[in-house]
Amino acid sequence: MERVGDDMIFEEILSRLPAKVVCRFKSVSKQWCYELSTPKFVFIHARRVGNSIQKKLLSLKENSIVVDDIVAGNLEEDTSETVTFPYDVEPSFLSIIGSFNGLILLCIKRSYNELVLWNPTTRRFKMISDEYFSRYFGRHNDTGGMYFDEHNDLKVLHINCYWDVVTARVYSRHNESWRKLNFLNGTQLGSNFYSWSPGIYYDKKIYFMVSNYWIPPGERNIVVFDVISESFSILRFPEHMEVNPCQGHFLTISNKLHVIVVQYAGELIADLVKYEHDEWIKVFSFNRARIVHHMETQERTNIIQNNKWLITSIWGDTVEVVLCNDSFNYIQHVDNYNGPKGALFLETIVSPFD
Repeated sequence: MERVGDDMIFEEILSRLPAKVVCRFKSVSKQWCYELSTPKFVFIHARRVGNSIQKKLLSLKENSIVVDDIVAGNLEEDTSETVTFPYDVEPSFLSIIGSFNGLILLCIKRSYNELVLWNPTTRRFKMISDEYFSRYFGRHNDTGGMYFDEHNDLKVLHINCYWDVVTARVYSRHNESWRKLNFLNGTQLGSNFYSWSPGIYYDKKIYFMVSNYWIPPGERNIVVFDVISESFSILRFPEHMEVNPCQGHFLTISNKLHVIVVQYAGELIADLVKYEHDEWIKVFSFNRARIVHHMETQERTNIIQNNKWLITSIWGDTVEVVLCNDSFNYIQHVDNYNGPKGALFLETIVSPFD
């Protein structure tokens, strides 16, 4: 063991172990606890975990929080585990804003609102909200995301729409403080007519779908936040999706940005579209799309069950599609999905604390 060296032990051997096993090894000695907590080790471990086909799905039920094993996009039977949220609050009062590198960003919706960073694997958590969050949290009006900057500082982006004004702020894990960002001038995206999706991280950017069903009807916008410049821009929606009303939902598949587009044109149509080389490319249309008005207890959204897939839109509709062989094989490679009541996550040792 002395000839092997510490770098080989920690970076090449222990970094390949599951997060919960790494946490147990921290009790071996003070040195191991230190080495297994360094930013370098945490980064290497998270990178290795990110290449795994096994993920976790966290679902907020009415009275419980359930975690399921997801392997190659499929729900593994008999793996459901009920986890306890660190605060005494019913899951119905929780809303998921984002998922990133094993951390879940949630809002507690009470008489006063609170924002929590939580690692469901290590059970570590941190309250990051300040007095600004005294305003009521709205599922369609508040959103956000997470990212690491060039200094490996975890940042939390929060977007609030209130009285037709969009306020964007970013939290620094290292500084434990918030600061305000400049948003796009000349837009009306803060209006109550608009609904914002959860953000999804892809290629150093966070993407949001902003939809309007009212005035003008069917308007859709894609707001992009560049994590390097910390600036916002508008990305055009796929031009061939001209049917109204129309909804879009982001996810990443095989490390590529995708949008599920649900259209209502006499019949329900659901398409999968990929963003590549600054172009939107239609991958395929799903078979037999239909609205689901009631979900069974064992059903989960945005994972494969019995060759079917349940899609949750930002307006709350749940759409079921039937998968053929090609779409089944393609969907197995879903990397990331965020929704208000469910999110995929990786089991990492990333901490809410610096």
